Amino acid sequence: MPTQDYIKNPAYSEPENPGLPPSDMVLDPNRSALVVIDPQNDFLHETGVAWGVVGESVTEHDVVQHLEDLFKAAKETSLPVFISPHYYFPHDHMWKFEGALEKVMHSIGMFDRPGPLDVNGLNGSGADFVEQYKPYINDGKTIVTSPHKVYGPEQNDLVLQLRKQHIDQVILAGMSANLCVESHMRALLEAGFEVAVVKDATAGAIIPEGDGYLAALINFRMMANAVWSTKQAVEIIKGLDLQETRRSA
Repeated sequence: MPTQDYIKNPAYSEPENPGLPPSDMVLDPNRSALVVIDPQNDFLHETGVAWGVVGESVTEHDVVQHLEDLFKAAKETSLPVFISPHYYFPHDHMWKFEGALEKVMHSIGMFDRPGPLDVNGLNGSGADFVEQYKPYINDGKTIVTSPHKVYGPEQNDLVLQLRKQHIDQVILAGMSANLCVESHMRALLEAGFEVAVVKDATAGAIIPEGDGYLAALINFRMMANAVWSTKQAVEIIKGLDLQETRRSA
C-alpha cells in the first residue's frame, strides 16, 4: 500500500490499487535535463499577484523549497538546466481576444515588463526570478529561453535549445500545474521527448471553478513517462553523478 503523503487532501495521494502500469523511464546523463517553468515571484512569493489563488497549493507542496532542491541537485551533477519564463510586454496587452486566465493575468499585471529589450524595474518585481534561485540560474550555464506567452512552449525556443544540446529526456517542474507545466508536458511529449514530471515541485490555483493541481495530477499520471516526487527526482539526479558516462560540466 503506498504511503498517503497528503493528509490535507487525500485526493493527491497515490491510488492504493493503481490501474496504470509503472514507469520504466531511466535517465541517460548524456541526453537529459531539468526544465523549470516560471520560477518567478508572481507565482512563488507571497507578494506575487497570483499568491492569493496559488499560495495555499504552493505551501502545501512546499514548492519553493522543492524547486531549490532540484536546482541544487542538477548543479551538483552538472545536469543541464533550462528555464522557460513567462513575460508580458505592452504589446501583449493589445491582444484582441483572450482566454479566461489570460484575461486575469493581464488584468493583474502578472509577469509584466516594460518591453522585450527593457529590464528596468525587473529586479525584485513579480516577473523576476525568485531570489534564492538566482545563484543557480545566473551561473553562466543555465539556459534561459525566450518567454512563452500563453501556456505551452510552442511560441518560445525551448524545444530548439533542447534539441541543440541533443537532449530528449526532460525532468519537468515549476508553475503552474494545470496550465504551463501541463502544456509544456503535452508539447514535449508530442515533439518526441521523454518527460518525467515532479509532482510536488508544482502547484495550482484553487478557485471556485476547481483545483488546478488535482486536474493536472490526473493528467500527469495518465500521460507523462514518469511522475516522481522531489525526493525521488533528487536521488535519481544524484545517481547520474555515479555513472561513468556523464555530461561535462
